[in-house]
Amino acid sequence: MLSVSHVEKSYKTGGLFSNERQEVLRKVSFECSHGECLGIIGESGSGKSTLGRLLLGIEKPDRGSVLFEGENVSDHAVRLGNISAVFQDYTSSINPFFTVEAAIMEPLLQQKKTRVDAKSKVDRLLNHVGLDSSYRKKYPHELSGGEVQRVCMARAISTEPKCIVLDESISSLDVSVQIQVLELLKTLKSIYKMSYIFITHDIQAAAYICDRVIIFRSGQIEEIVPIAKLKDVQSDYARKLLKHIITF
Repeated sequence: MLSVSHVEKSYKTGGLFSNERQEVLRKVSFECSHGECLGIIGESGSGKSTLGRLLLGIEKPDRGSVLFEGENVSDHAVRLGNISAVFQDYTSSINPFFTVEAAIMEPLLQQKKTRVDAKSKVDRLLNHVGLDSSYRKKYPHELSGGEVQRVCMARAISTEPKCIVLDESISSLDVSVQIQVLELLKTLKSIYKMSYIFITHDIQAAAYICDRVIIFRSGQIEEIVPIAKLKDVQSDYARKLLKHIITF
């Protein structure tokens, strides 16, 4: 479904007139299947979020390709309604002047849904993320962090996408709320049969929700392993990264 092939990405460094570039991603290749939750795990600065932006078509790779069902994700028409995102910074993910209802309706209206059709889905979407209809007219500043992130998830699933990219989407939440959100993600995946790309530095969260994980290191794939075989990782780096939750 989602295919990443020999992707490379670098950024200019050293000022306006410099020709120096910093390589962030190097020859990254993997696939995510329909209905799969694929984790991308790595330390800060490893290139995970850059990869997330490429998967969402926010940026283009210097070389290689990112394809969704055989079509390039840089094409807005390919992404529209098919790929959604939930980001770490929920405080800036929703327009502070939008009500919850308006925030959830926004992607539906971009799909040319009528306002009547869009409004009719809001209560069902809120219910799916554990919020009731009283939240429709509330503004982001009236909600807790966990509630705002649930609204972000309701918005992300509103178009019933085939894939959602979750970029550190629980890391800003309290631990108890993280567990609730992970349970919610499992439930939503079951309801909508969607795929997740779960980008995180938290191996425990990835182990809880993912089918496979990509161990990412300095812009490269160190190892890809099924969750059931985490104890069998081969590289020293992967073992070091996982050691705080696995006894080898």
